[in-house]
Parts: sequence; structure tokens; C-alpha cells
Amino acid sequence: MTTPTSAAVSHVGRIRANNQDSGYSGTHLFVVADGMGGHAGGDVASAITTKRLVDADIAYATAEDAEQSLHDALIAANGLLAETVFEHHELTGMGTTVSGIVRVGNRIALAHIGDSRVYRYRDGELEQLTADHTFVQRLVDSGRITPEEAAVHPRRSVLMRVLGDVDAAPEIDTKILDTRVGDRWLLCSDGLSSYVSDEKIASILDSFRTPQSAADRLVRESLDHGAPDNVTVVLLDIDDEEEVHPAPPVLVGSAAAPLSFDAEPVRRPIRLPTLLLHPLKASQSDDAHFEPEREGFLEELIEEDRRRAIRRRISALLLLVLAIAAIVAAAFLSYRWTQSHYYVGEEDGRVAVFQGVQATIGPLELSSVYQTTTIELLDLPEYQQEAVTKTISADNLRDALDIVARLQAAAGG
Repeated sequence: MTTPTSAAVSHVGRIRANNQDSGYSGTHLFVVADGMGGHAGGDVASAITTKRLVDADIAYATAEDAEQSLHDALIAANGLLAETVFEHHELTGMGTTVSGIVRVGNRIALAHIGDSRVYRYRDGELEQLTADHTFVQRLVDSGRITPEEAAVHPRRSVLMRVLGDVDAAPEIDTKILDTRVGDRWLLCSDGLSSYVSDEKIASILDSFRTPQSAADRLVRESLDHGAPDNVTVVLLDIDDEEEVHPAPPVLVGSAAAPLSFDAEPVRRPIRLPTLLLHPLKASQSDDAHFEPEREGFLEELIEEDRRRAIRRRISALLLLVLAIAAIVAAAFLSYRWTQSHYYVGEEDGRVAVFQGVQATIGPLELSSVYQTTTIELLDLPEYQQEAVTKTISADNLRDALDIVARLQAAAGG
């Protein structure tokens, strides 16, 4: 029996109540779509798009034919979304990302829009083959922020390109890539790529032999990291130069369910373990949304980001000043408290009254001589000499002076 060379898995995640992702693993075509729009129907958008793309799951004479077919199918799907919104006004604003590939022999035709991703794992190296169409990716590309800063940027959910009722002629990235025996192709929604590192993804792809076991483990890894978002994974292994041996074509996620236009998705409450184990990730589950790129729009976002960064720096500086002030105040009050204490001890062979406590903080002594008496330590009985040497605690200054008076009497003074 031939082992299937493809698999598709989708999970709603630990927070959302409905799955807005869709996935398809077919004979030649493999797709991931991530819907957006919240109550505006992200699940509808990804399902309509994925089901329309299934028509492109046919054999092609050339990779160029497959590339053109993928592009045309995405444009047609975009038209279907616009028609759906026209008939169901409550879905206004819905959209979806899409990443799809078609295998033609030892070549792969790829089409992409949004921030779902396509990776190729080859010879132990994981390579991202798509560029995220997001605001923060543009900031990264322009050198304004680092990839690490992009991961926690307040605008990380802003998509610059999607399919939907927002653009009649969206710009779709297409390309043709080579493939060879041993390659493993991964398509995924940002429910995986935003919460599982590339290093961990590569490790899983290297460790699990079958596409199904690897896909299951990738989804589980996202769940283990809190999974605030839906997560969808489609895997294709290249084990023959000409043909794939896929499992039967399968739809997953919202595309696997009948279309519904009246259900309003809600969020599940964030469960306590998710917040405790992955507080940052749990905070990153903001809904993705599209913002049209009108003239000057990117500059406005950058300016807004600059103002936000200034406010963050000012807030951080104020917090630092307040923290320093609190530390200084606490230190001052602590020192004041130590100076309300007294004890009797020895200083240069004589009985003395000390103010403070017998302790040091680094080079700082927390006590000092308040008064040196004329009582010689050697004039005291031996047991009192020992007591003074070890110091005698007093409740206050009056009590310390009373102790000195008693020692004066014992010394014969």
C-alpha cells in the first residue's frame, strides 16, 4: 500500500468559538485560506474561496499553465466574495488570505495573497517562500523595525492585501519554483507561524515521517503554545519525480462545513492556563483586518507608529522615574526607622550609646556613636563587660541612658 504524501489538518484553537480557516489537500492542488472579518463572515470568505479553487485541481501540461489557472481562480473567487456581500449585506468587510500550490512534475506553481505562508523544507533547511502582505512586514522590509519587534507590534494584524469585497482587482503574487524528491512543502495559516518558531517547525518536519503525523504534531505544538487563533496546516511530500500519491482529496476547517450566513461567531473566554503559560501569545489574538492602501496611507500608519513609540518611551521613562522615586522613598523611610533605635556598646574601651541598628548595606553602616561616656569598660564587673561587648539593646534613647546610668553605678561612679 502506498503511503499518502499529503495531509490537511485544521483546529479552531483554544479561544475562538468558530473556525475561520479553510484548507484543501487534493491530487495536484493544495490550499490554505484564513478568513477575516469577525461577525462579517471570515469563515464564509475562506470557505467560498477554497471551494472555488478546488476546480483548479486538475493535471496541467506546464507549470506556467498551472500558475495562470491559480491566478484566474483567485480572481474569480474574489468576484464570488463580492457577489456574496451584495446579496448578504451583513457580510460587508469579509475577506480571506490564500496560499495555494499546484504540483506539475518537478515544478511547483504558487499563488499567494495575505499572511498565510508557504514553506519548503529541503536538506534540513526551512525556507519561507511567500512574503506576508502586512503593515509590519513593510516596516521590516524598509528597515524601520526588526522581525522581533514586528511580532509584538500593535499593528501586526493589519493586512495590506486580501481577497474580499474591498478590491475588484487584488494584486496576487505568483511564481514557479523547483521541487525534488525529499522536499516537504508546508502551507499554514498564521495560527501556526505566529506562535511556533521556524526552528521548531523545522524540527517537527524533520522528526515525523508521514505528512499526517507531522501535520498533527504542528497543530498540537500551536495548541501547546496557547493557540489564540485558528490553526490550519497542509503538507505535501515529494517522493516521486513525476506523481504524488495523495490521500483522497479533503477539505478541512470552514470549507468542510455547509455555508452559513446567519451565525455570528463569538470568542470563547480565555482560559486561565493559557494566560498563565503564554500571556504574550494570548494577548496576540486580535482579529486580522484589512486597511485599504489609499494614497499616503502607509505614511499615516508609520507616523502613527512613530507617535505611539514616542508615547511608549515617555511612559517607560515616567515609570522608571516613579520606580526610582519609590526606591528612594523606601530607602529613606527604612533609614529613618533604623535611626529610631538605640543600643549600648563599646567604643575605644569605653561604654557608648549607639543610634541605629547593628547592620550594614554594602559600605553603609546603619548605626553610629550617639554619645561616648567616661565609663571604662575594665571598671565594670566581668559579666557586664561581656554584655556591653555583645551590645545591650534599648527600647529608645531614654532606655539607653538608663542602662548607662546603671553601668555607671556598677563601675563605682
